[in-house]
Amino acid sequence: MSTHSITWLNGQLLSTDQAVVPVNDHGLLYGDGVFEGIRFYRRRAFRLQRHLQRLRLSARAIALEIPLSTDELTAVIERLIDAFPDDDGYIRLMVTRGAGPLGLNPKNCSQPNVIAIADQLTMIYIDQQQAGARLMVSSVRRLPADGLDSRIKSLNYLNHILAKIEANHAGVDEAILLNAQGRVAEGTADNVFTVRNGRLLTPSCSEGALEGITRALVLELAQADGIETCEQPLGVYDLYAADECFLTGTGAELIPVASIDCRLLPSCPGPVFRRLQLAFQRTIAVECGGER
Repeated sequence: MSTHSITWLNGQLLSTDQAVVPVNDHGLLYGDGVFEGIRFYRRRAFRLQRHLQRLRLSARAIALEIPLSTDELTAVIERLIDAFPDDDGYIRLMVTRGAGPLGLNPKNCSQPNVIAIADQLTMIYIDQQQAGARLMVSSVRRLPADGLDSRIKSLNYLNHILAKIEANHAGVDEAILLNAQGRVAEGTADNVFTVRNGRLLTPSCSEGALEGITRALVLELAQADGIETCEQPLGVYDLYAADECFLTGTGAELIPVASIDCRLLPSCPGPVFRRLQLAFQRTIAVECGGER
């Protein structure tokens, strides 16, 4: 975390190293809470209302009452951006269940904590923007929807962390999680796209993929650019046989993939990726102002 990191915590703006929550917060004890990652460019939050809507839906799904309205959360984010020293950055917005007695039962937790941290985010494979990221298919499976629905962006990421550890041990940049049926779900912190014969393919959310904000934007941009898109089940074969592959996410933005399980892809960055990356940058310029 950088020395410039700042945090909004329950109404106070603090240096992040001064921000504290009780050790009996159920967000810490049990991962009981929800979060959003939000990019800002030129001091404007990108697609903020979509992020706040997803936060509310995640909170509703776990019966967590957010103590601030959408307008109040918007004001929090704007205040944090104004106080941050850089024009571009990343915000982690979290709502925890709050402090409570030991034990899983959330009913005695006193008050949710609302936390927003502004910092710079460095993904491990940011340097692979041109060379491309190296991927592996993880042995860790994505939790099924009847265990934890992928649309809930909760504070419990242990499933994905285990896959990331596996990628670290293998010396690659990212891991792809399959669902219980052996079909492609998502990366540890990103959605997955492939291109084959000019068609852009991505797993549907029913396969275990998060309803990514960047994922949705990429599908919109592709359709507007005349690229055929399809949300459908994908197997490991579809990864290996792809002409192109890339990852998307608020943190990752768009990252091309060079190899999967040591199999080199024919094109990286490929022509479809390049078109979508340009369209993505144009969208940021339009919505956040100026050239990048």
